[in-house]
Amino acid sequence: MPEHVPAAVSAARRSAPRNERDERDQHGGDVMQGLVDELVRDGVRPAALAATRERDGRTRTYAAGTGDLAAPAPAPADGQIRIGSNTKTFTAVVVLQLVGEGEIGLDEPVETYLPGLLRGEGIDGCRITVRQLLQQTSGLPEYVQAVAGDYAAFQQRYLEPRELIAMALEGKASFEPGERWEYSNTNYIVAGLIVQKVTGRPLGEVITQRVVRRIGLRHTYFPLPGEMTIREEHPKGYHPGLPGEPLRDVSVSDPGSAWAAGAMVSTNEELNTFLVALLDGELLEPAQLDAMRTTVPATGHPGAGARYGLGLKSQPLSNGGVYWGHGGDIPGYETRGGVTEDGRAVSFAVTVLPGGLSDLQQMDDVVDSALCR
Repeated sequence: MPEHVPAAVSAARRSAPRNERDERDQHGGDVMQGLVDELVRDGVRPAALAATRERDGRTRTYAAGTGDLAAPAPAPADGQIRIGSNTKTFTAVVVLQLVGEGEIGLDEPVETYLPGLLRGEGIDGCRITVRQLLQQTSGLPEYVQAVAGDYAAFQQRYLEPRELIAMALEGKASFEPGERWEYSNTNYIVAGLIVQKVTGRPLGEVITQRVVRRIGLRHTYFPLPGEMTIREEHPKGYHPGLPGEPLRDVSVSDPGSAWAAGAMVSTNEELNTFLVALLDGELLEPAQLDAMRTTVPATGHPGAGARYGLGLKSQPLSNGGVYWGHGGDIPGYETRGGVTEDGRAVSFAVTVLPGGLSDLQQMDDVVDSALCR
Protein backbone atom coordinates (compact mmCIF):
# COMPACT_ATOMS: atom_id res chain seq x y z
CA MET A 1 0.00 0.00 0.00
CA PRO A 2 1.26 3.51 -0.68
CA GLU A 3 2.51 5.54 2.25
CA HIS A 4 0.10 8.45 2.67
CA VAL A 5 0.83 12.12 3.29
CA PRO A 6 -2.15 14.22 4.41
CA ALA A 7 -2.95 17.53 2.74
CA ALA A 8 -0.10 19.87 3.52
CA VAL A 9 -1.14 23.34 2.41
CA SER A 10 -4.69 23.06 3.73
CA ALA A 11 -3.70 21.66 7.12
CA ALA A 12 -4.98 24.01 9.80
CA ARG A 13 -2.50 25.46 12.25
CA ARG A 14 -3.44 25.30 15.92
CA SER A 15 -4.15 28.73 17.29
CA ALA A 16 -1.87 30.22 19.96
CA PRO A 17 -1.44 33.65 21.54
CA ARG A 18 0.76 35.94 19.43
CA ASN A 19 3.47 36.24 22.09
CA GLU A 20 3.66 32.45 22.33
CA ARG A 21 3.93 32.13 18.53
CA ASP A 22 6.62 34.84 18.38
CA GLU A 23 8.65 33.11 21.08
CA ARG A 24 8.35 29.79 19.27
CA ASP A 25 9.26 31.39 15.95
CA GLN A 26 12.33 33.01 17.47
CA HIS A 27 13.44 29.73 19.02
CA GLY A 28 12.92 27.91 15.72
CA GLY A 29 14.90 30.58 13.89
CA ASP A 30 17.76 30.28 16.36
CA VAL A 31 17.82 26.51 15.89
CA MET A 32 17.82 26.84 12.11
CA GLN A 33 20.57 29.45 12.03
CA GLY A 34 22.63 27.22 14.29
CA LEU A 35 22.21 24.29 11.92
CA VAL A 36 23.26 26.40 8.93
CA ASP A 37 26.25 27.79 10.83
CA GLU A 38 27.32 24.27 11.75
CA LEU A 39 27.48 23.25 8.08
CA VAL A 40 30.24 25.79 7.36
CA ARG A 41 32.02 25.69 10.72
CA ASP A 42 34.84 23.39 9.60
CA GLY A 43 35.56 25.46 6.48
CA VAL A 44 34.99 22.57 4.07
CA ARG A 45 31.81 24.08 2.64
CA PRO A 46 32.09 27.71 1.47
CA ALA A 47 28.39 28.46 2.04
CA ALA A 48 25.21 26.94 3.39
CA LEU A 49 21.65 28.12 2.73
CA ALA A 50 18.30 26.94 4.08
CA ALA A 51 14.60 27.74 3.96
CA THR A 52 11.66 26.64 6.09
CA ARG A 53 7.96 26.61 5.37
CA GLU A 54 5.45 26.21 8.20
CA ARG A 55 2.01 24.65 7.99
CA ASP A 56 0.37 28.06 7.61
CA GLY A 57 2.61 28.95 4.66
CA ARG A 58 5.03 31.26 6.50
CA THR A 59 8.60 31.00 5.20
CA ARG A 60 12.03 31.95 6.50
CA THR A 61 15.46 31.79 4.88
CA TYR A 62 18.93 31.43 6.38
CA ALA A 63 22.54 31.59 5.17
CA ALA A 64 26.08 31.23 6.46
CA GLY A 65 29.53 31.41 4.91
CA THR A 66 30.59 33.21 1.77
CA GLY A 67 28.98 33.19 -1.64
CA ASP A 68 32.28 33.84 -3.42
CA LEU A 69 35.70 32.64 -2.29
CA ALA A 70 37.46 35.10 -4.62
CA ALA A 71 35.65 38.15 -3.21
CA PRO A 72 34.21 37.11 0.16
CA ALA A 73 30.72 38.40 0.80
CA PRO A 74 27.73 36.96 2.68
CA ALA A 75 25.95 34.18 0.80
CA PRO A 76 22.51 35.25 -0.48
CA ALA A 77 19.94 33.74 1.87
CA ASP A 78 17.64 32.45 -0.88
CA GLY A 79 19.93 32.55 -3.89
CA GLN A 80 19.44 30.27 -6.85
CA ILE A 81 21.21 26.91 -6.78
CA ARG A 82 21.60 24.00 -9.13
CA ILE A 83 19.25 21.45 -7.57
CA GLY A 84 20.70 18.31 -9.15
CA SER A 85 18.58 15.21 -8.72
CA ASN A 86 15.61 17.08 -7.29
CA THR A 87 14.98 17.52 -11.03
CA LYS A 88 13.95 13.86 -11.08
CA THR A 89 10.85 14.67 -9.07
CA PHE A 90 9.83 17.33 -11.62
CA THR A 91 10.42 14.85 -14.46
CA ALA A 92 8.43 12.15 -12.67
CA VAL A 93 5.54 14.56 -12.15
CA VAL A 94 5.15 15.29 -15.87
CA VAL A 95 5.41 11.59 -16.71
CA LEU A 96 2.65 10.84 -14.18
CA GLN A 97 0.50 13.69 -15.48
CA LEU A 98 0.75 12.10 -18.93
CA VAL A 99 -0.12 8.73 -17.38
CA GLY A 100 -3.27 10.29 -15.93
CA GLU A 101 -4.15 11.66 -19.36
CA GLY A 102 -3.75 8.27 -20.99
CA GLU A 103 -0.71 9.28 -23.04
CA ILE A 104 1.76 7.04 -21.19
CA GLY A 105 1.24 3.66 -19.54
CA LEU A 106 3.21 3.08 -16.35
CA ASP A 107 3.56 -0.61 -17.12
CA GLU A 108 4.19 -0.18 -20.83
CA PRO A 109 7.70 -1.07 -22.00
CA VAL A 110 10.10 1.65 -23.05
CA GLU A 111 10.06 0.07 -26.52
CA THR A 112 6.50 1.32 -27.02
CA TYR A 113 7.70 4.93 -26.99
CA LEU A 114 11.36 4.72 -27.98
CA PRO A 115 11.73 1.71 -30.25
CA GLY A 116 15.26 0.41 -30.55
CA LEU A 117 16.76 2.85 -28.03
CA LEU A 118 17.70 0.40 -25.29
CA ARG A 119 19.81 -2.42 -26.66
CA GLY A 120 22.93 -3.70 -24.95
CA GLU A 121 24.44 -6.45 -22.85
CA GLY A 122 21.48 -7.75 -20.85
CA ILE A 123 19.52 -4.62 -21.82
CA ASP A 124 16.27 -4.73 -23.81
CA GLY A 125 13.75 -1.90 -23.95
CA CYS A 126 11.01 -4.47 -24.48
CA ARG A 127 11.54 -5.71 -20.92
CA ILE A 128 11.88 -2.40 -19.04
CA THR A 129 8.72 -0.51 -18.06
CA VAL A 130 8.13 3.17 -17.46
CA ARG A 131 7.38 2.41 -13.80
CA GLN A 132 10.75 0.70 -13.44
CA LEU A 133 12.50 3.75 -14.86
CA LEU A 134 10.87 6.09 -12.36
CA GLN A 135 11.30 3.67 -9.45
CA GLN A 136 14.97 2.93 -10.18
CA THR A 137 14.33 -0.80 -10.59
CA SER A 138 15.15 -1.14 -14.31
CA GLY A 139 18.71 -2.45 -13.99
CA LEU A 140 20.00 0.14 -16.48
CA PRO A 141 23.69 0.91 -15.93
CA GLU A 142 24.84 4.34 -14.77
CA TYR A 143 26.37 6.81 -17.23
CA VAL A 144 27.50 9.43 -14.71
CA GLN A 145 30.91 7.89 -13.95
CA ALA A 146 32.00 8.75 -17.50
CA VAL A 147 31.33 12.43 -16.75
CA ALA A 148 32.24 12.66 -13.07
CA GLY A 149 35.60 10.94 -13.50
CA ASP A 150 37.02 14.05 -15.18
CA TYR A 151 34.44 16.76 -14.67
CA ALA A 152 36.74 19.50 -15.95
CA ALA A 153 36.61 17.91 -19.41
CA PHE A 154 32.80 17.97 -19.41
CA GLN A 155 32.07 21.13 -17.42
CA GLN A 156 31.33 23.31 -20.44
CA ARG A 157 30.61 20.59 -22.98
CA TYR A 158 27.08 20.27 -24.30
CA LEU A 159 25.87 16.67 -24.39
CA GLU A 160 22.71 15.47 -26.09
CA PRO A 161 20.50 13.10 -24.06
CA ARG A 162 21.12 10.26 -26.49
CA GLU A 163 24.86 10.70 -25.98
CA LEU A 164 24.28 10.04 -22.29
CA ILE A 165 22.30 6.90 -23.14
CA ALA A 166 25.13 5.75 -25.39
CA MET A 167 27.60 6.17 -22.50
CA ALA A 168 25.37 4.03 -20.29
CA LEU A 169 24.95 1.31 -22.90
CA GLU A 170 28.69 0.78 -22.96
CA GLY A 171 28.11 -1.04 -19.69
CA LYS A 172 25.96 -4.08 -19.02
CA ALA A 173 22.69 -4.42 -17.15
CA SER A 174 23.12 -4.32 -13.38
CA PHE A 175 20.30 -6.82 -12.81
CA GLU A 176 17.09 -8.12 -14.35
CA PRO A 177 14.32 -5.49 -14.65
CA GLY A 178 12.27 -5.37 -11.45
CA GLU A 179 14.66 -7.62 -9.54
CA ARG A 180 15.80 -4.95 -7.06
CA TRP A 181 16.41 -1.23 -6.51
CA GLU A 182 19.55 0.58 -7.62
CA TYR A 183 19.93 4.28 -8.32
CA SER A 184 20.83 5.14 -11.91
CA ASN A 185 20.57 8.57 -13.52
CA THR A 186 20.16 6.80 -16.85
CA ASN A 187 16.58 5.92 -15.92
CA TYR A 188 15.55 9.57 -15.91
CA ILE A 189 17.31 10.43 -19.15
CA VAL A 190 15.15 7.76 -20.77
CA ALA A 191 12.05 9.07 -18.98
CA GLY A 192 12.76 12.57 -20.30
CA LEU A 193 13.04 11.26 -23.84
CA ILE A 194 9.67 9.53 -23.44
CA VAL A 195 8.08 12.84 -22.38
CA GLN A 196 9.51 14.56 -25.46
CA LYS A 197 8.36 11.76 -27.78
CA VAL A 198 4.81 11.75 -26.41
CA THR A 199 4.33 15.53 -26.22
CA GLY A 200 6.37 16.53 -29.26
CA ARG A 201 7.92 19.34 -27.20
CA PRO A 202 11.25 19.87 -25.37
CA LEU A 203 11.29 18.49 -21.84
CA GLY A 204 12.19 21.85 -20.29
CA GLU A 205 9.18 23.49 -21.92
CA VAL A 206 6.88 20.71 -20.69
CA ILE A 207 8.15 21.02 -17.10
CA THR A 208 7.80 24.80 -17.25
CA GLN A 209 4.21 24.71 -18.45
CA ARG A 210 2.96 21.77 -16.42
CA VAL A 211 4.76 22.38 -13.12
CA VAL A 212 6.70 25.63 -12.75
CA ARG A 213 4.02 28.03 -14.03
CA ARG A 214 1.14 25.97 -12.68
CA ILE A 215 2.19 26.55 -9.07
CA GLY A 216 3.66 30.00 -9.58
CA LEU A 217 7.37 29.34 -9.15
CA ARG A 218 9.30 32.46 -10.21
CA HIS A 219 12.91 31.48 -9.59
CA THR A 220 12.84 27.88 -10.84
CA TYR A 221 13.74 26.89 -14.37
CA PHE A 222 15.03 24.19 -16.67
CA PRO A 223 18.12 25.63 -18.46
CA LEU A 224 17.91 26.09 -22.20
CA PRO A 225 20.21 23.93 -24.35
CA GLY A 226 23.73 25.28 -23.95
CA GLU A 227 22.81 27.71 -21.14
CA MET A 228 25.72 27.69 -18.69
CA THR A 229 25.19 30.59 -16.27
CA ILE A 230 22.76 30.80 -13.36
CA ARG A 231 20.30 33.56 -14.16
CA GLU A 232 19.77 35.31 -10.82
CA GLU A 233 21.68 36.04 -7.61
CA HIS A 234 23.40 32.90 -6.38
CA PRO A 235 26.25 31.61 -4.27
CA LYS A 236 29.06 30.29 -6.42
CA GLY A 237 29.43 26.52 -6.48
CA TYR A 238 32.80 24.80 -6.04
CA HIS A 239 34.33 21.50 -7.05
CA PRO A 240 37.86 20.07 -7.10
CA GLY A 241 39.24 19.46 -10.59
CA LEU A 242 40.19 15.99 -9.40
CA PRO A 243 39.77 14.41 -5.95
CA GLY A 244 42.10 16.09 -3.48
CA GLU A 245 42.76 19.16 -5.62
CA PRO A 246 41.81 22.71 -4.47
CA LEU A 247 38.25 23.88 -4.99
CA ARG A 248 37.51 25.83 -8.16
CA ASP A 249 34.45 27.79 -9.21
CA VAL A 250 32.16 25.64 -11.39
CA SER A 251 29.13 27.94 -11.30
CA VAL A 252 29.39 28.42 -15.06
CA SER A 253 28.81 24.94 -16.42
CA ASP A 254 26.63 23.14 -18.93
CA PRO A 255 24.05 21.03 -17.07
CA GLY A 256 23.21 19.04 -20.20
CA SER A 257 25.16 16.12 -18.75
CA ALA A 258 22.43 15.88 -16.10
CA TRP A 259 19.36 16.89 -18.19
CA ALA A 260 16.15 15.18 -17.02
CA ALA A 261 18.05 13.65 -14.12
CA GLY A 262 19.51 16.83 -12.64
CA ALA A 263 19.74 20.02 -14.73
CA MET A 264 17.28 22.37 -13.01
CA VAL A 265 17.91 25.56 -11.04
CA SER A 266 15.74 26.72 -8.13
CA THR A 267 15.90 28.13 -4.60
CA ASN A 268 15.43 26.43 -1.24
CA GLU A 269 12.19 28.33 -0.71
CA GLU A 270 10.73 27.25 -4.05
CA LEU A 271 11.80 23.63 -3.53
CA ASN A 272 9.70 23.71 -0.39
CA THR A 273 6.78 25.25 -2.30
CA PHE A 274 7.03 22.58 -4.99
CA LEU A 275 7.05 19.64 -2.58
CA VAL A 276 4.19 21.00 -0.50
CA ALA A 277 2.09 21.57 -3.64
CA LEU A 278 2.93 18.11 -4.96
CA LEU A 279 2.03 16.27 -1.79
CA ASP A 280 -1.11 18.36 -1.35
CA GLY A 281 -2.42 17.08 -4.70
CA GLU A 282 -2.04 20.28 -6.71
CA LEU A 283 -0.01 18.63 -9.49
CA LEU A 284 -1.28 15.06 -9.71
CA GLU A 285 -4.60 13.26 -9.53
CA PRO A 286 -5.00 10.92 -6.50
CA ALA A 287 -4.26 7.73 -8.45
CA GLN A 288 -0.99 9.09 -9.82
CA LEU A 289 0.05 10.61 -6.48
CA ASP A 290 -0.62 7.27 -4.78
CA ALA A 291 1.53 5.56 -7.43
CA MET A 292 4.29 8.08 -6.82
CA ARG A 293 4.19 7.36 -3.09
CA THR A 294 4.23 3.58 -3.47
CA THR A 295 7.76 2.79 -2.34
CA VAL A 296 10.35 0.04 -2.29
CA PRO A 297 13.34 -0.19 0.08
CA ALA A 298 16.20 1.99 -1.18
CA THR A 299 18.85 -0.57 -0.33
CA GLY A 300 22.28 1.02 -0.21
CA HIS A 301 20.93 4.56 0.05
CA PRO A 302 22.90 6.61 2.62
CA GLY A 303 19.77 7.42 4.67
CA ALA A 304 18.78 4.61 7.05
CA GLY A 305 15.28 3.35 6.32
CA ALA A 306 14.93 5.29 3.07
CA ARG A 307 12.33 4.11 0.60
CA TYR A 308 11.92 5.18 -3.04
CA GLY A 309 8.72 5.69 -4.99
CA LEU A 310 8.42 7.22 -8.44
CA GLY A 311 10.91 10.07 -8.27
CA LEU A 312 10.14 10.64 -4.59
CA LYS A 313 11.91 9.36 -1.48
CA SER A 314 10.55 8.81 2.03
CA GLN A 315 12.89 9.04 5.01
CA PRO A 316 12.15 8.25 8.68
CA LEU A 317 12.62 11.02 11.23
CA SER A 318 14.13 10.56 14.69
CA ASN A 319 10.84 11.70 16.29
CA GLY A 320 8.97 8.80 14.69
CA GLY A 321 7.62 10.71 11.71
CA VAL A 322 8.62 10.66 8.08
CA TYR A 323 9.42 13.21 5.43
CA TRP A 324 9.15 13.12 1.64
CA GLY A 325 11.59 14.68 -0.81
CA HIS A 326 14.50 13.71 -3.02
CA GLY A 327 17.76 15.61 -2.65
CA GLY A 328 20.34 16.40 -5.28
CA ASP A 329 24.08 16.40 -5.92
CA ILE A 330 25.71 18.12 -8.89
CA PRO A 331 29.23 19.58 -9.08
CA GLY A 332 29.09 22.80 -7.07
CA TYR A 333 25.93 22.15 -5.05
CA GLU A 334 24.31 19.63 -2.70
CA THR A 335 20.68 19.91 -1.58
CA ARG A 336 18.68 17.97 1.01
CA GLY A 337 15.21 18.44 2.46
CA GLY A 338 11.58 17.50 2.30
CA VAL A 339 8.07 17.89 3.69
CA THR A 340 6.54 16.15 6.70
CA GLU A 341 3.12 14.56 6.99
CA ASP A 342 1.79 17.65 8.78
CA GLY A 343 2.94 20.01 6.03
CA ARG A 344 6.19 21.49 7.40
CA ALA A 345 9.01 21.73 4.87
CA VAL A 346 12.72 22.45 4.96
CA SER A 347 15.46 22.62 2.35
CA PHE A 348 19.23 22.95 2.83
CA ALA A 349 21.91 23.62 0.22
CA VAL A 350 25.70 23.79 0.40
CA THR A 351 28.10 24.94 -2.28
CA VAL A 352 30.33 21.91 -2.67
CA LEU A 353 29.61 18.20 -3.11
CA PRO A 354 30.04 15.88 -0.12
CA GLY A 355 33.54 14.55 0.41
CA GLY A 356 32.35 11.26 1.85
CA LEU A 357 29.61 9.43 3.72
CA SER A 358 30.15 11.54 6.85
CA ASP A 359 29.33 14.71 4.88
CA LEU A 360 26.20 13.09 3.47
CA GLN A 361 25.18 12.00 6.95
CA GLN A 362 25.66 15.51 8.31
CA MET A 363 23.27 16.88 5.70
CA ASP A 364 20.68 14.22 6.56
CA ASP A 365 21.16 15.01 10.25
CA VAL A 366 20.48 18.74 9.84
CA VAL A 367 17.29 17.98 7.88
CA ASP A 368 16.19 15.67 10.68
CA SER A 369 17.00 18.28 13.34
CA ALA A 370 15.15 20.99 11.41
CA LEU A 371 12.00 18.95 10.89
CA CYS A 372 11.96 17.62 14.47
CA ARG A 373 12.59 21.02 16.10
